[in-house]
Amino acid sequence: MSGQKAGEKRERRSLKGETRRAEILMAAMRRFAEDGYQNAAIGDIARDVGLSLPGLLHHFPTKVDLLLAILAKRDLDSADFIGLHGSDLRGLLKGMVTVFRRNAEMIEVVRAFAILNAESLMKDHPAKAWFLNRAAEMQDNLASSFERAGADGSIDRGIDGKAMAAELIAVMDGLQMLWLRDPDRFDMVGGLEAYVGRLLASLGLEG
Repeated sequence: MSGQKAGEKRERRSLKGETRRAEILMAAMRRFAEDGYQNAAIGDIARDVGLSLPGLLHHFPTKVDLLLAILAKRDLDSADFIGLHGSDLRGLLKGMVTVFRRNAEMIEVVRAFAILNAESLMKDHPAKAWFLNRAAEMQDNLASSFERAGADGSIDRGIDGKAMAAELIAVMDGLQMLWLRDPDRFDMVGGLEAYVGRLLASLGLEG
């Protein structure tokens, strides 16, 4: 077999493997959303994608490996809007509404992560450190954006960036939970959009 044909065959196998891994991750997120991470059975996930248990374990040797792959994928899929708008507080706040609007189109993923987030509060949960670090990083980045806006005169220098960051996270988490409980009756995106509008007005950043 020529080197070119061998390379093409390896590429096809690689693409097929990546497609299968993506299918497994989506099935796992659905199971985690329905049963929670602790109760979800890896054998059920295998059956959901038409694989034997050994077939799934070829891609993800343990349930912890599967969980960590899901968390890594979530980070890749999430737009780094804080990084994109870190020097522009108004753009950052508007960007949050954009992220919520995108999340509203994938309720199973959001539900799975909300459940994992709650479960990670348990002692020795494998995702405990990931969610702790993620929350701390988000609060630090948001606080820094407020502090930079105060330093350059865009907003009142006396505004407490850390307190505002905590408030924003609390609002987003609360709106998301209300939406997950009753998505047909509660408008998560509209709720955040209205809040951000009021916040921008109070900061003198409307328009």
